[in-house]
Amino acid sequence: MPYNYETPSQPSTEPELPQEDKKSGAGIKNIISTIALFLAAPLLALVLILFVIQSYEVDGPSMQETLHNKDLLIVSKVPRTMSRITGHPYIPPRWEVIIFSRDELAGAGETTRQLVKRVIGLPGEKVTVQDGVVTVYNAEHPEGFNPDKDKEYYKSNTDTPGNVDVTVPDGEVFVMGDNRHNSLDSRYFGPVQSDEIVGKLGVRIFPLNKARTF
Repeated sequence: MPYNYETPSQPSTEPELPQEDKKSGAGIKNIISTIALFLAAPLLALVLILFVIQSYEVDGPSMQETLHNKDLLIVSKVPRTMSRITGHPYIPPRWEVIIFSRDELAGAGETTRQLVKRVIGLPGEKVTVQDGVVTVYNAEHPEGFNPDKDKEYYKSNTDTPGNVDVTVPDGEVFVMGDNRHNSLDSRYFGPVQSDEIVGKLGVRIFPLNKARTF
């Protein structure tokens, strides 16, 4: 009659760590994970601020009635970041509200100043302001058109002061504040270069009762 032979199990050759050593090793791993998290958090925040979003507080009445002094905004930098990755200038569409930098307007203790305005003229277009009316000339409208016509932002501003006749260079945009009687904009300092654009208005988060996307 055949016999079944079983090989006896071999004892483990690896020494088992004491319970205290196991707890100590787990504790060290937790400490390293915590330190890594604290180091990664500010780095992630920096990446977000540089390339994705930033906060912006409206300073002054130049964008009334769309935006008001002390409104807190979230600015999207994604389109600008993507344009830099692809090597193309960031040209926002007409009527987009953008934030941009102007070094020459910086005040005491500032290296630059950021402004919020609306895009009115695009590269290659001729923009005029005459008798209170803005007119844009381009290939589609050789006779010109009024970009403010029937726009909600312009209902409280029935005319635009100034005397302007400028052709917007390549890679630049012509901007104006919605409050045309109280806005320092391209009527005074000329078109804005694409590399001066910080981003586009995404969300107003304060005051809470006026929070909205744009």
